[in-house]
Amino acid sequence: MISRYDDVSFQTLIGAGAFIKGDLRLEGFIRLDGDVDGNVETSGGIIIGEQARIRGNIHALSVTVNGIVEGDITAPEGITLFSTASVRGDIITKKIRVEEDVFIQGHCIVLENEDDFNEAKKIQADKKAIRQKILGKDGSAL
Repeated sequence: MISRYDDVSFQTLIGAGAFIKGDLRLEGFIRLDGDVDGNVETSGGIIIGEQARIRGNIHALSVTVNGIVEGDITAPEGITLFSTASVRGDIITKKIRVEEDVFIQGHCIVLENEDDFNEAKKIQADKKAIRQKILGKDGSAL
C-alpha cells in the first residue's frame, strides 16, 4: 500500500479543478485531484487527493483515498483510507488501513486468501448486476 510519503512516479495526473465525465481505463499509476463522474480502472495504483470526488467504481492494484468516493473500490494489493476519506460503496481488498474519522457506508470485505478474494469479487459483481436490473442503472426503481 502507498503511504502519504512514498516516492512514486505517476503515469497520469488529473489535477484539481478538472472534471471528467465518462469511464477511464488507464495504465500505470494515477493521481486524481479533480472530479470524475465515471468508473476508473488501472493496472497500477491510484491516489485520490483530498479535494477529489469520484462518482463511479474503482478497480486498481492499490487505492489510497483522501477525498470522496461514491462507488465500489476493488484493490487486491490494498486500500488505505486517510482521515479525510469518505467512501459510499463496497470495499473489496486483501489488506486495509483505516485512519480515525473515516466515513464508510457499505460493505467492507477483506480476505487475504487469493481464492476467497476472487470468489468474493464474483459474488459482489453478481449482486450488483441483479440490483441494477431490479432498480435500474441509477439505483432508482423502474
